[in-house]
Amino acid sequence: MGSGRHVTTLCRDCDGLSTATTTCPACGSARLVRHPQLLTLHIAHIDCDAFYASVEKRDRPELRDTPVIIGGGTRGVVATCCYVARLYGVRSAMPMFKALALCPNATIIRPNMAKYVEVSRHIRTLMEALTPLVQPLSIDEAVLDLSGTEAVHNAAPAITLNRFARKVEQEISVTVSIGLAANRLLAKLAAERGKPRGFFVFGTEAAATLAPEPVRSLPGIGPALAKKLESLGITRIGQLAALNDRAARQKLGDDGPSLAARARGEDVRGVNIERDTKSISAETTFEADIKSLAELEAHLWRLSEKLGQRLRAQNYAAGGITLKLKTTAFASRTRSQRLANPTQLPETLFEAARELLRPEACGTEFRLIGIGASSLIDPALADQGDLADTTTPRRAARQAAIDKLRDRFGSQAVTHGRALPKSPGSK
Repeated sequence: MGSGRHVTTLCRDCDGLSTATTTCPACGSARLVRHPQLLTLHIAHIDCDAFYASVEKRDRPELRDTPVIIGGGTRGVVATCCYVARLYGVRSAMPMFKALALCPNATIIRPNMAKYVEVSRHIRTLMEALTPLVQPLSIDEAVLDLSGTEAVHNAAPAITLNRFARKVEQEISVTVSIGLAANRLLAKLAAERGKPRGFFVFGTEAAATLAPEPVRSLPGIGPALAKKLESLGITRIGQLAALNDRAARQKLGDDGPSLAARARGEDVRGVNIERDTKSISAETTFEADIKSLAELEAHLWRLSEKLGQRLRAQNYAAGGITLKLKTTAFASRTRSQRLANPTQLPETLFEAARELLRPEACGTEFRLIGIGASSLIDPALADQGDLADTTTPRRAARQAAIDKLRDRFGSQAVTHGRALPKSPGSK
């Protein structure tokens, strides 16, 4: 990054600009960002820090300095965890029993997606006040293009982003990490450095900085591809970056040249403000294995309600449905179908998924069931009914009324009969 006197320094706490190397001359803060291109770069990747856990700690201040794991059940997996829990070795997607063995004193909290979506929307609103070019990548991260915003905010993008990070922390009480670069790939890689509350910049030095790092640290390179690269003697990003197009294609096929280009820090993708969410889903891992169709359907109904809620919260409708099952031997089964008409209604989602479930419930024991919505579309096109279907619009109106009651009085204010536990001897 350089240590010359002309390297620009930004103070994270007061926005002061200087050439200082250790502390801000205006406020004395040691939270500095230094880079020669700091004031000229405009692509930003913003990632909320341990988002679900941060929201829960915000709402339960007594947990601030303790390990928190978001997940559920001893047979489930970790959705996310706070940075305190990560010090014990806990990681996302880790089996819950393993996480508890590593960190037995952790507080376990089941995910509250409705709350997280609400917080995400608030953060998104603040992002959209910076620039109209905001592309959400998930509930807790997005990429922004701030080119041309200097006149609007009377500040370079780096300063605008720094103000945004402080505003999120002050208004919402969660923190974000920021990566600033010339393209999306480098901005993402920058955002992953220095978390939490990070602000990292990648400029023209990025390729040289990344060269000695393992190829696995490059987005898009999973275990299988990393193993293939290793078999070719390519273990570092710099080795991959050194391949010309011809050599890359010979060694890695048609995707080789683009893979080598990414290793050089090249990325031609723009910020796309069109929706790019491909699916929304909900799943649960059972405390004990289940083979009974009735029991599986009971879980499927609860997941259908949850999926419908997530679709409505994120302003989507499902054009297709996918059923996911996992056997006791960890073998996955997925069954999908298009819906006759797009929907947000839990009853319609459940009925379609139940038809996919019934042939599978033939004595096999399962440890997990899930339901997903695909082919996501504008909800204005959903649940309209027609001359032959006059009930769907009434069901949609009833669901809207239920949502209002639940928003006002809590999620248990209205409960469907099929969601109630069966009494002994009932069928």
